[in-house]
This record gives sequence, structure tokens and C-alpha cells, in this order.
Amino acid sequence: MSSFEEKMSITVLLPAGRLPLDIMQKAHDLADRYGLEIYLSTLQNLRLLNVPQSAVAEVKAALVALGADFKAPGKFPIPRICVGKPHCNLGLIDTKELSEKILAKFVGRGKTKAKLKIAISACMLSCSGTKISDIGIIAGRNGYDIFAGGKGGPAPRIGRRIKKEVGEDEVLQTIETLIAFHDSKTGTKQRMIKLLDHPDFPFPEV
Repeated sequence: MSSFEEKMSITVLLPAGRLPLDIMQKAHDLADRYGLEIYLSTLQNLRLLNVPQSAVAEVKAALVALGADFKAPGKFPIPRICVGKPHCNLGLIDTKELSEKILAKFVGRGKTKAKLKIAISACMLSCSGTKISDIGIIAGRNGYDIFAGGKGGPAPRIGRRIKKEVGEDEVLQTIETLIAFHDSKTGTKQRMIKLLDHPDFPFPEV
């Protein structure tokens, strides 16, 4: 293996931010074998850094054998979540459970345009960045508030609240409407904030 060989990164998707122990062990073994670094990303995924081009296929195959899935264009965005109930004494909901319901609903969906981020918080503290995500879901004592169009970066913006104290079924339907609208109004990739003032945006501020 040449020291000048091109290096790549491989991102393993971790639904609900959970890292299965067998994938964690295999990632450790691969990192030790190839001199890789392991980075836990802000989107709660696992990234293997400095993977030699010649080892990419072998590394991916070893992880796929354990059920790993990888970041790729068009995949439905995995929600970023806070740890939630019962692991946080402020948590009002099990964020892992809601994340799983969202992913199950959209598992068969066609390609989703890039740049969309979804976040779930188990209380109003919004530890997972719900108000600065394209779609933010915040649990309250009387239901969920939904925000749209938030963003981070050098010019952060708080999202617009489009639903107040709604139930879980309406959360899922709202996500479906927002993503369908985003897909219909974008060519390749675009943050939701740029569509908030579009005349056809499906939800008013509440």
C-alpha cells in the first residue's frame, strides 16, 4: 500500500445515534488494521477517516455483513435526536421510538433531495438542534410543536413554528407534506429556509 494512495472517508449511518456493539468492534478492528481514525459526527453517524482507496471495498463489505448502511445521495435523512426518555429526567418522550417510526414510514420512499435535516427533542430545551434544522420536532406536555426552515452555519436562523401541540400522526403527515413540497420545488439540493416564503408553502406560522 503506497503512502501516496488516495484516502477516503466512509460514513456509517446510525439510526437514533445508536452504535451496535458488533459494528463498533469491527470499526475498531478495521481502524487498527489500516491505521484509520474514527469520528463520531455531529449528525450522530460514525465516520472512518483516511481509508485507503484499495481497502474501501473490503472495509464496506466487512461492515455490511453486520448490517451497516452507508451515507449516500438520495437517502431519507436520519433524524438527529437527544437521548430522551427514560435516559434524561427532562425527557417527555422516547426519541428513539419516534425516530424509528419516522424511518419506518419513509423507508420505501424514492430519493430525497440533499441538504434536508430532521431533528427531534424530548423537551423544549431542544438539545438536538431542532430549531436550527430544516424540520424540527419538539415534545411538550400537550403534544408536539413542529418547526420548519431552521439552519445553522455562519448565519443561523430559528425555524418557523408551523404546528403547535399536535399528535404523533400529524407529525408524520407534516413531515411527509414538507418533504414532498421540498422535492417538488428544488432541482438538486436546497435548505428549507429558502422555501418558507414561497407562495405555495403548505403551512402558515402558528
